[in-house]
Amino acid sequence: MQRLSLRASQHLALTPQLQQSIRLLQLSTLELQQEVEQMLIDNPFLEAETDAASEETFGLNRADSTPAADDAQQHEDWLADREESQDSGVAENWEGDGAVEIAPDDSEWGGEAPASKASNSEEADADAADLSRPHESLQDFLTRQSLALRLDDVDRAALSFLIGSLDEDGYLSEAPEALAQAMAGDDMQAQEELSHRFTVALGLLQNMEPVGVGARSLAECLTLQLQALPAGKAVSAELKALACCLCAQPLEHLARRDARRLALACSSSEEPVRQALGLIARLEPKPGRRFADVEHNIVVPDVLVSRRGSGAQSRFRVQINPDVMPRLRVHELYAQALKGHKAKEGPSAALHQRLQEARWFIKNLQQRFDTILRVSQAIVERQKNFFLHGELAMRPLVLREIAEELSLHESTISRVTTAKYMATPFGTFELKYFFGSGLGTETGGSASSTAVRALIRQLIGAENPKKPLSDNQLSAMLKEQGIECARRTVAKYREALKIAPANLRNSL
Repeated sequence: MQRLSLRASQHLALTPQLQQSIRLLQLSTLELQQEVEQMLIDNPFLEAETDAASEETFGLNRADSTPAADDAQQHEDWLADREESQDSGVAENWEGDGAVEIAPDDSEWGGEAPASKASNSEEADADAADLSRPHESLQDFLTRQSLALRLDDVDRAALSFLIGSLDEDGYLSEAPEALAQAMAGDDMQAQEELSHRFTVALGLLQNMEPVGVGARSLAECLTLQLQALPAGKAVSAELKALACCLCAQPLEHLARRDARRLALACSSSEEPVRQALGLIARLEPKPGRRFADVEHNIVVPDVLVSRRGSGAQSRFRVQINPDVMPRLRVHELYAQALKGHKAKEGPSAALHQRLQEARWFIKNLQQRFDTILRVSQAIVERQKNFFLHGELAMRPLVLREIAEELSLHESTISRVTTAKYMATPFGTFELKYFFGSGLGTETGGSASSTAVRALIRQLIGAENPKKPLSDNQLSAMLKEQGIECARRTVAKYREALKIAPANLRNSL
C-alpha cells in the first residue's frame, strides 16, 4: 500500500557566493595572492586598481572625460559597491583603520616591558644581496677543493663519485666496498680495483673541509673532528684520546652523559670524562649543515599593531597591512558596454554571470579582511596586557569567547586565526598564538599556558648551569608563585619549548 505524506524539515544551502567567502577566509596571504592572480586571468571584468583602464569605448563617447573625472567616477562606483555589500553584513571599515582603546593597570606587573626586537630586527638586518646570492652546495665546495689535488683521471673520477654520493649532512651512506660491488657487478677483479680506488678517494675526501665530511657514522664524524684538533694547552693529547675513546662507546651513553659508565668503559675517572664530553659537545654532528639550501621564508603580517602613548595613555592601533590587500575593481568599460544588453540566453547571459562573479569576488575579499580586522581587534582588547608587558602577561583565551563577542561561529574564528599573522611590538605571531588554555591558581583564577611556558623558559634561563632545575623543582617553583602545574605538564611545556632535560643541560 502506497501513501503520500508531507514532512517539514530545515536544511542549510550553501550558495556559491557563501562557499567562495568561506574558502577565501581560510586562505593564507600567499594562497590569496595566487587566487587573485588567477581570477584576474580568468575573469575579464576584474582588473587591478593600479592598472590603467583600456581606452576602447565600445561605442561609448569618452572623449570629454578627464583623468580626474575618471578617478571620481571610479571612486563613486567603489562607494556604491561598498554600500551594496553592507546588505550582506560586511563591515564598513575596509581600510583597516580601527583602533582599540586600552587603559592599562601597571600595578599588577610592576611597569612596562621594553619592546622586544628579536623577531623583526633579524629580518630587517638581512642583506638583500645575501638573499639573492647564488647558493653553493656541499658538492660544489668539495669539487672546488678537489681541483687543487694532483690526481689521475681514474682517481679524480672516484673522488667525484664519492662527493656526489654524500647526503645533505655530509655523510657517506655506503662503504667503498659496497659501492664497488654495485658498479662492478660479478667481476671480482674490477671490484677489487674499484674498492681500492674508492678507499683512496675516501681518505682524500675525509681530509677536506668541512672537517668530518665523508664519515659513515656519527662516531666516525666526531672522531675525524677530534683528530683534526691541534693538541695544545686548550686540548691536550690525553683529552683528545679520551674523547676518541668515548666516541667508540654506544651513542646512547653519550646522549645521556652517563659519566660513570663511560669512565668504566674507558678506564678513566669521571672528571676527565666530563671534560671530554664537553669537548665532544662543541663538535659539529652534521658537517654539511652550513651548506644546506634553506629557503628564506619571510612572514608578511596580515595585521599591524602599533602603540601610541605610554602608561595610562597607551592606545593600540589595529589595522590591516596594506601590502597584503589586493585592490580590485570591476572593469568600468566592459561593465558599461554590457549594461545595455539584457541577461538573456546566449553569450550575453554568460557575460552577465561573469560580471556578477567579479562583484561577488570583490565583496567576499572585503568581507574577509573586515572579519580578520574584527577578530584582531577583539584579540588585542582581550590580550592587552601582552601588548604592554609581554608573554608573561598573557591571559587564557579560547575561540568560543571571541566567537560569542563577535556573534560568529567558532569555525569562522578558527579559519581567521589559521595562517594569519600579526605584527606586534614584541614580534610577529600567528593569530592562534594568542589563544591558550588556562591553569588553575591558588587565588581561584587561571593562568595562560603561554604565560606558564614563558615563565618556565625564564626560570631555566636563570638557573645555575652546574645545577640545572629538574621538572619537579620547576613544578614546585611554579606552585610557590600560585600556579598549579604538575611535573608531567612542566615536562610537556619544556619539550614544546625545545629545552633539554636537566641531565642534558648540566654544564660540564
